[in-house]
This record gives sequence, C-alpha cells and structure tokens, in this order.
Amino acid sequence: MDLLFYRYRHLTVLLVVILAQLGLLAFQVRNDQDVRLIRVWSVGAVSPLARVLEFARTGGSGFIDDYFLLVDVRQENKKLRDDLDATLLENQRIKAELETAQRAEALAMFQKETPMKTVPARIFMNSTGSSSTVFVDVGSSQGVQKGMAVITPAGIVGKVTAVYSSASMVLLATDPLFAAGVISQKNRAQGTLKGEGNGSPTIDFVQNEQPLEVGEWFYTSGNDFIFPRGLRVGTVTTVKNGVHRKDIQLKLSGFDQGLEHVLVVIEGVHAPIPEVPVESAPISLLAPPTEGAAPTADGQPARAAQTGPLATDADRVVDKLRRSGTVRSAAPDAVPAVPATPTPAARP
Repeated sequence: MDLLFYRYRHLTVLLVVILAQLGLLAFQVRNDQDVRLIRVWSVGAVSPLARVLEFARTGGSGFIDDYFLLVDVRQENKKLRDDLDATLLENQRIKAELETAQRAEALAMFQKETPMKTVPARIFMNSTGSSSTVFVDVGSSQGVQKGMAVITPAGIVGKVTAVYSSASMVLLATDPLFAAGVISQKNRAQGTLKGEGNGSPTIDFVQNEQPLEVGEWFYTSGNDFIFPRGLRVGTVTTVKNGVHRKDIQLKLSGFDQGLEHVLVVIEGVHAPIPEVPVESAPISLLAPPTEGAAPTADGQPARAAQTGPLATDADRVVDKLRRSGTVRSAAPDAVPAVPATPTPAARP
C-alpha cells in the first residue's frame, strides 16, 4: 500500500489539490437561489441515502406493527372459531335433547290414548352378532315375555326374542328372520312382511290378480298372534307382478324418526283397519224423451232415436228402418222386430 501511494504520490497530491480547489469554489460560489454550491452538492449526495434509510425505517416499523397486529388477529380468529365450534356442538346437543323430548312426549301420549297395555323402553345397545338385533332396558321384572310386539306411535319395530331380568333382546322388522302378517288399507290385500336386512322389507304371498297401489298403507292383520290387528306397518314403494306372486317393497313407518324409545306391548287389543274414501262411481244419464213422441204399449214415452256420435250401428239400423216405416216404436227395453226378408216396399 505504501509503495503504491509512493508511486502515485504526485497524482494523489494533484487530486487532493483539485478537490480542495473545488471545495473552496463550491463554498464561495452561490446559485440563483443564493445557496452555496457546496450545500447543493451535499444535499444532492446525502438525499438518496437519507430516503433509503427513511423508507427502511418506516417500512420496518410498519412491518413490525402489521406482524403483531396479524398475530393478534390470528389469535382472535382462532378464539372465534373455537367459540363457533362450541356453539354448534351446543346447538346439536340441544336439538338432540329436544327431539328426544318430543319423541318421549309422543310416546307417552300414545301410551295414554291406546287401549293396549304397554311398557316404555329405551334401546341402549346393539347386538354384536347382528345390526338388526337390539337390547332394551326392560325385562321380566316389568312383565316382558318372549314373543311380545315392540312398536312406536309411528308403526311396528320388531318382536322380543329373548328376555332377561332387566333387559330384553328385540329382533327388528328389517332382519331376514322377521315375519308378520299384514293387510293393505285400500284393497285389503293380505300377505306376510319379511325383512331383507335393510330398510326396505318385502310383502310376500300377494297374488298378481290382487290390486295394489304405490303409496298404499299396510297394517298388521293380527294373524301372526304377535302384533294386534290395526297397527301401522308402512307404505308401498314398489309393486310389480312377479312369476307367481307380486313383488312388493315397503317403507317401514316405525323407523322414520329413528329408534331410541319404544313400547313393548304387554296386552294387545285389536283395532279395525282405517277406512279410506271410496271413489264415486260414474253416473250415466239416459237421453230425455223426444217431445211429442208416440207413447209405447206400457204408456211410457218412446225413447228418442240416438243419431248422434254416441249411437251404435244397431241404433242407426233401427232408426233407418223406423224412418222407412218397417219398424214401429217399441218399449225402451223391447227388441225391435226386424223381418228376416224385407218386402220390396220396405226396401229403401
């Protein structure tokens, strides 16, 4: 470094002298606004760096403020989400309790109004062997016996297959081993309800000739000696003719509101199947007699000839013969006597 400075010492001294002269000139010379030139240069040289430093300071300060603000907002959002989740869970709990209370109230009202002797029960466990078998919290201590019907106000549920001291096992109507006698409401088609392992059991032993409609209700017939007659079973969802019998699928009404509270029928009472409105048969009116027509032999006015669009071919032949004079007016129910071989005068 000393060698380099020594080698260019003359040039270095010259540069120092020139810069000193320029500094003195800048200190002495003023511009049009009476500002020293050295001040103009100094401000021009320092201003960009000052702007950069100021931008970095303000930007860093704003970034730090925004960071802490975002941290607060994130924490507040997390708290609001937690509160919302807690509120949704509370609403679901309240809704479930309300639905349970409504079902319990409907069950108590049905139990009070029905003439049957029933015991309220709650399903508390499913069987490990089959999803179509459940356990209820009533047993022999409450008078429950094997083979008793299990129902809800909306329809049948199943039957008791095993009884313990304080619990009973119930075979649901969806199980393939379940069967019950049923009868349709409108057409009185009798059959057997059979479970299929799902929510759509079938009705067997209904002949193809038996009329049945989609949406028609089925009720218990009482022929199985388990379910009393007149309990709702469900509505027909599919019906079509099969090889030997109708293929019928049913939607169980007792499962619509879910299964939690049920009734075990201790003493059943048969009830009639509800009647449905009978459609009125069409009424056909006879045409009024023609005014001035000659009376028939029994004193009744002669029937007017049907020549309109509803007249049959026989009516038109009789009317044609009557106009020609071959056939006279007869009683309304009498058959006109048409000669086998018409005379020449009778030919048109």
